[in-house]
Amino acid sequence: MAMLAASPTIASAHVGIGDTGGFAHGFWHPIGGIDHVLTMIMVGVLAAQLGGRALCLVPAAFVSVMVIGGAVGLAGIWIPFVQLGIGLSIVVLGTAVALGLRIMIPAAMALVGFFAFFHGYAHGADMPENVARLAYGAGFAIATALLHASGLALGLVIASKAGRRGESLVRIAGAIVAVAGGALVTGVI
Repeated sequence: MAMLAASPTIASAHVGIGDTGGFAHGFWHPIGGIDHVLTMIMVGVLAAQLGGRALCLVPAAFVSVMVIGGAVGLAGIWIPFVQLGIGLSIVVLGTAVALGLRIMIPAAMALVGFFAFFHGYAHGADMPENVARLAYGAGFAIATALLHASGLALGLVIASKAGRRGESLVRIAGAIVAVAGGALVTGVI
């Protein structure tokens, strides 16, 4: 665990590359990093597995806490193990999907919120001075919500179209994501 915590390249918070002027860069940013894509998709798939009110509440919890984390990072407050938290979000959420965990909605919201804080914090802390912060943040939040929606659609469509076999496919996808997250955390990829 100490070795993982000391590794600076666990996640790919890649702000500052190219034009960081506002909404467009904020919107495209989550789509450009494998850590973001895998986490956001798994949030949506987990919500789809839980069904009901989780379809809205779990992704909304992620986006809301991500914004709070971004504000804390922007304020310059130091938080330890941010990159590890981002990397582990992929492992934990992929594992939750793979196991088909049937957790209560508040617990699912707390779980995704915990990891959302790290995602938001990293981007708030690393945000360049010259960026239109509100526009960038709005783009980032909207793209995150759209990735959640993609995960929701993926989970719902596969499970509904293929029945029990679809549920197995969703769980296998979760396992693959968890393994990919482990590879990211350990620096294998």
